[in-house]
Amino acid sequence: MQKVQSAKTLDEGIQNMINACNVDYKDFIDNDNMKNEFENSWRVRPGKKFIKVINRNSVHSFIVKEDFKHFKKGDVLKAASWAAPALNSPRGNVLAGNYPIQWTGPLYLR
Repeated sequence: MQKVQSAKTLDEGIQNMINACNVDYKDFIDNDNMKNEFENSWRVRPGKKFIKVINRNSVHSFIVKEDFKHFKKGDVLKAASWAAPALNSPRGNVLAGNYPIQWTGPLYLR
């Protein structure tokens, strides 16, 4: 589990989150080919309200683009499905940083 650094922009924050996930994956697996495949398979897809972060063929997380309801710009949300985030509570914020993340995705709520 890695802590994510703070950022000034959403793009920088998402890259910091991806970097932390890559480090966590490197600690998990000992195969260089799998590490390279994992690092090179990230995709970021902007939508109307959220930015979808994808690795391989799975949604890793959603990032809130603008403040709405009880969410702030940069909040990290766990995926509820391919098309929608879990809207119960943010798992961190890519702008504020200092939240734990795993290569498998944002952590469950306690």
